[in-house]
Amino acid sequence: MAQINEVAVGTPGVYVDEIAFFPPTVNQVETAVPAFIGYTRKAEDDRGESLINKPTKVFSLQGYERYFGGPENQCGIQVTVHQTAVGSSLTSLSVRAELAADSPSKFKLYDSIRLYFANGGGPCYVVSVASTDTGIAVGPMEAGLNALTTCDEPTIIVLPDGLSLTKDEYYGLIGTAIDQCALRQDRFTLVDVYAEANGAMETIAAFRSDFTKSDNLNFAAAYYPYLKTTLTYTYNDTDVAVVIVTNGIAADAVPLGSLKIKHTAIYNLCVETIDDTLHPTLAPSAAMAGIYARVDGLKGVWKAPANVMLNAVSGLSDPISEAVQGLMNIDAVTGKSVNAIRAFQGKGYLVWGARTLAGNDSEWRYVNVRRLAITVEKSARKAAMQFVFEPNDANTWTKLRAMLDNYLLCLWRRGALVGNNPEHAFYVRCGLHQTMTVQDVNNGKLIVEIGMAVVRPAEFVILRFAIRMRTRNSQGVK
Repeated sequence: MAQINEVAVGTPGVYVDEIAFFPPTVNQVETAVPAFIGYTRKAEDDRGESLINKPTKVFSLQGYERYFGGPENQCGIQVTVHQTAVGSSLTSLSVRAELAADSPSKFKLYDSIRLYFANGGGPCYVVSVASTDTGIAVGPMEAGLNALTTCDEPTIIVLPDGLSLTKDEYYGLIGTAIDQCALRQDRFTLVDVYAEANGAMETIAAFRSDFTKSDNLNFAAAYYPYLKTTLTYTYNDTDVAVVIVTNGIAADAVPLGSLKIKHTAIYNLCVETIDDTLHPTLAPSAAMAGIYARVDGLKGVWKAPANVMLNAVSGLSDPISEAVQGLMNIDAVTGKSVNAIRAFQGKGYLVWGARTLAGNDSEWRYVNVRRLAITVEKSARKAAMQFVFEPNDANTWTKLRAMLDNYLLCLWRRGALVGNNPEHAFYVRCGLHQTMTVQDVNNGKLIVEIGMAVVRPAEFVILRFAIRMRTRNSQGVK
């Protein structure tokens, strides 16, 4: 507010005193800004300076490629062409493409970013820990995670390249990420489950026993199974081996690129077959980061990110039945809930769970409850900074209470909080003998307490109905 300088008022004229009309307000922070940590083809800005371990904000896949490069070329693609010929005429032609079992790339960050944007993702941060020319190791991943502590905006942590570590290294890294979330109280970790060879139940049981962390689990959520995507591989046609089998006799393998000029039709058919049949299978965390962003944008952070269809997905690595999901939801021993992704006829592939890893914690069991609390705490904390060094008296306390009351009232009106009226939905306390003692005030402490009745998802919808049966009399029978 501009105050009139009384000393300067010495001559006749008009003087203006601007009086602030609006009270201080809370500007809600962004709720779904993930940070992806992993290996990239390059890491440099437009000036050529290194971006290694520097959280960098990107707004699109093109923005990612600008700073971090494109995908790794996929190796191990093999194509078999079966043709039947009579003389110089072909009577039939078929092509089959496959990927060698040991050839899928261990670097998943680029494809994970693609899947994130395909599922509704918006601005995100990327932390490049090293070049894809190097091997994946836990040290650089830990350094990248530590670098994220210097950045305030990210609200979700995703570690797609972590699955290429050993199981113990990966789960240790996840534990460190969860501890960072709990310490800062402003972010949430998406966990991928280390896949086992014997199916869903073996995988979930191994996860619960091998991931031994037992504290701060409400700051993370796990999802399973893996997603068979519709994304295509990038490859060099000289690295693709093509075997042409004519009338049952196989010729020596040749590079696909050698067919481009002399056998253009076969070349084009091979390329089309590769793009149509070979697709990467990815862990679901990146897609879930996109789902979080999509649901937050359409509904709000208080809406459970479940019963939502996944995009760019053609199948699941492990079909999940109702019986299996029941075991994934609840574990009396460890309490670690794992959210299922399931296929539903006519609906596609849906996220069918919204629990944190703290499945036995009745207060922090649901993802939307924890994430709304993070959002409110972070927004209120930032807004309250304007009161630092203000007089620690009743006037300041009243302004702070009014500011937070207005913010929570807006949330209640938008459906984030439960209650027939605001008094039932939330409260804000700040004052002497309420949240502070005389000693607190003398020590310069201003303490505020917020209580909220948060909307929780209806996981189990129970229907009760009655059927009025026809009586003998109503049928005309006496």
